Amino acid sequence: MNHATRAAKFIGDADRTTWHDETLWFVRTKRDKAVYAVPEFQDLRELASQIKNHTLSKLDFYLEQFEEQAKRNGVHVHWAADADEHNAIILDIIRQHNATRIVKSKSMLTEECHLNPHLIANGIEVVDTDLGERIIQLRDEAPSHLVLPAIHLKKEDVGETFFQHLGTAKGEVDPQVLTEAARQHLRARFLAAEVAISGVNFAVAETGGIVICTNEGNADLGVNLAHVHIGAMGIEKLIPRLSDLSVFTRLLARSATGQPVTTYTSHYTKPADGKEMHIVIVDNGRTKQLGRPDFRASLKCIRCGACMNTCPVYRRSGGHSYDATVPGPIGSILSPNIDMKKHSSLPFASTLCGSCSDVCPVKIDIHTQLYKWRQVLAEANEIPASKKWSMKLMGRFLTSPRALGIGGKLARHGIKFLPYSLTHARHFNVWAVARELPEPPKQSFHEWYQQQEVK
Repeated sequence: MNHATRAAKFIGDADRTTWHDETLWFVRTKRDKAVYAVPEFQDLRELASQIKNHTLSKLDFYLEQFEEQAKRNGVHVHWAADADEHNAIILDIIRQHNATRIVKSKSMLTEECHLNPHLIANGIEVVDTDLGERIIQLRDEAPSHLVLPAIHLKKEDVGETFFQHLGTAKGEVDPQVLTEAARQHLRARFLAAEVAISGVNFAVAETGGIVICTNEGNADLGVNLAHVHIGAMGIEKLIPRLSDLSVFTRLLARSATGQPVTTYTSHYTKPADGKEMHIVIVDNGRTKQLGRPDFRASLKCIRCGACMNTCPVYRRSGGHSYDATVPGPIGSILSPNIDMKKHSSLPFASTLCGSCSDVCPVKIDIHTQLYKWRQVLAEANEIPASKKWSMKLMGRFLTSPRALGIGGKLARHGIKFLPYSLTHARHFNVWAVARELPEPPKQSFHEWYQQQEVK
């Protein structure tokens, strides 16, 4: 099933599509207001982009530096080539401590590696402690957004989920009541947890420390209460120096939610006395992406979700239509690198309007890379034959002035003879159902321009 087919299911619920679109656009406007309040924001974007480019160009050096410093701090460092190795390492750490109760804060990497199903299949209880993540975990769904994982759900959906799993009253939709129910539910899990798993927003090479940014404080509760802390970190999370961090923290929250900074920005450099800290550094296709010059810049992504909030396709098709850990424009670049065949439709889920590139805090040329992926997929024969041949025919037609001229004349003079029932048929021309077609011009722009030159 491709993106268009899955998107059709979401779009079928017109009310949900409308408020999903409006809600994300509201977040986008909050981002704009926050950005305009910082005169040097564009300079910060440029500096962040340069720092990430530099880090990626010397990634082997900074990875080794990070490992060396982390070990000096008493941290256990593990390397995972792929998702299976990442999952096996974490399961082994848990088993070494005979632990069965795990809490986990937001981590898109563990979602990418499908860690939760792996642990549950091995008898380990794992509870997502980010509120949005916990809601979708109870519903057995995947996140639909990088920052707002349950954005596709209404409060009525959440109320029904809590009624079924947390014992709230039937029909309860008061956000304060639902939040308090979640708080009490999660507090018991925090107190009982033996191991805490977290994601990593940034890893500082010179200190060997990691930085976790949250708005709920759930990562801090988990890490400080559990005996063992495991940080799951993609190799692209590195920045060279601690002094570089403020550039990214000023960009991240403003781009994600319009906040000046996340509520909690927590630094973890070494384990607390009597406790353990592990960091699992994961590749899982990232070096492959690094080796693709056209797509290398996508590894600069800091997972803010700004490109999703502005994308007209994502806003009206929902995150689940992408069937990928990272949906939206940036996910449509990252996902084909992992599985080209499965995600071949995603680079076409874009208007190439460039709004995603305009809001990206690290200046990734997202729409350009999406266009490039289309070329790669066509060359690899990973697009439907009908699309491939229609693109070839259209390419020949549009690059032939003679054919374009003849086609234009036929369209201008022929459309007036087509019956109204055909030009406004819902399955033939959805756009015209709610709009009147304008009168076709008597001549093309090219013909008009030639006449003006003669005059």
